[in-house]
Amino acid sequence: MRRLLFLASLLLLLRPALAASERPNILLILTDDQTLESMRVMDRTLGRLAAEGTTFSNSIVSYPLCCPSRATGLTGQYAHNHKVMANKPPNGGYGRLDHSNTLPVWLREAGYETAHVGKYLNNYTGPEVPPGWTHWFGLSDPSTYRVYDYTVIEDGKPVHYGEDEDDYQTDVLARKSEALLREMIRSGKPFFLSVAPVPPHEERSDEDAQGTPPRPAPRHQGMFAAEPLPAKASYDEPDVADKPPHIRKLPRFGPARKDLILRTYRARLESLQAVDEMVGRLVDVLEETGQLGRTVIIYTSDNGFFSGEHRLPGGKLLPYEESIRVPLIIRGGGFPAGRTANQPVANIDLAPTIVELTGARARRTMDGRSLLPLALDPSLGKDRALLVEGLSQNSARPSYEGIRTSRWLYVEYHTGAKELYDLQADQLQLTSRHNAPGLRTIRADLARRLAKLRTCAGKSCR
Repeated sequence: MRRLLFLASLLLLLRPALAASERPNILLILTDDQTLESMRVMDRTLGRLAAEGTTFSNSIVSYPLCCPSRATGLTGQYAHNHKVMANKPPNGGYGRLDHSNTLPVWLREAGYETAHVGKYLNNYTGPEVPPGWTHWFGLSDPSTYRVYDYTVIEDGKPVHYGEDEDDYQTDVLARKSEALLREMIRSGKPFFLSVAPVPPHEERSDEDAQGTPPRPAPRHQGMFAAEPLPAKASYDEPDVADKPPHIRKLPRFGPARKDLILRTYRARLESLQAVDEMVGRLVDVLEETGQLGRTVIIYTSDNGFFSGEHRLPGGKLLPYEESIRVPLIIRGGGFPAGRTANQPVANIDLAPTIVELTGARARRTMDGRSLLPLALDPSLGKDRALLVEGLSQNSARPSYEGIRTSRWLYVEYHTGAKELYDLQADQLQLTSRHNAPGLRTIRADLARRLAKLRTCAGKSCR
């Protein structure tokens, strides 16, 4: 009876959102390489979004690498289904995805005006505009990771930005996002605005160059100059005997490496300040124009980032919490204000959530589920299992598949190595229990569930 009442109330809640004249606007803000821990320095985002929406405290990405993760956001599918398994060809990159069948196409078909501002998929160079976008302001590789001296494809035409202070990339993206937001509001149509700033990703002269700490806006430089690294026992982990060979062979950090990790950490926090200002600015526009109440705002990131945990000085891809766990906040659309939802969720759920809220019709079989029922009923999805997968990029990052639940992370590497962590007792993942005799039954159950998720599609993924 309780479940029937819940479903009835949910249908009543969703019915006005699906009416043609009152479908919600969608504002999606997607950062690059942002950790969950870094959200503490984003006062505007916490105040304007988290305090007024639902925070998903147990949100992960199913493939912790930029291009596969972003492709999942556009399709609602695990990487083994959309086939974007890397940042570059032949296994990944912009050209690997079928762009004729993605979320913006579905929304455009449903009568939405659509716009994208910022980074899209790796190896996008333009000048073509991907299908489904009414307005386009996409960063062009190989200059995407430069905060000055970069190129943007604006509705099919390359536009270069130079070295002036006003050309600081995040500020340019903020101004363009605000202008497009106002333009689409004036059109009177429901809109989908995707905003993808690059911070806190490291700065690079091109995709293959050695990265350097991100460069904050001049007004924010030095803001966290005295900020210490979070105190974690996993930092420069002394004993990695329980870890797979690719971790065991990593050396401890020397003074120079420790200094770089600290400088990078501080610069990452500083670079996020311009993003935080962007969030406040866009919420202000929605409030000023009377659209805030009918707009769903989603804030998340494509993956996390290491800052010395498990002897990993930086990067992502490996299936530890710092890499796979990301912020996720949703305001509006019936998501309760000030609520924290603790169920396991993933980026496979973003497209299904948007499709349900807007009444669009997906033309792919999506692997995720709408997040609104989970936000409304804490008892739903508590035992959910999510797939984590990664294709080897080099010998330091072997291929793997893993399963993540609210308590366990179990990983099988293609090298034969395994890891098992009890996240309730060992949140920092200091001791792998893959050989613990008392966990044989749990390990066997997780392995069985992982075997199904490896090749799942649609309902079999849920």
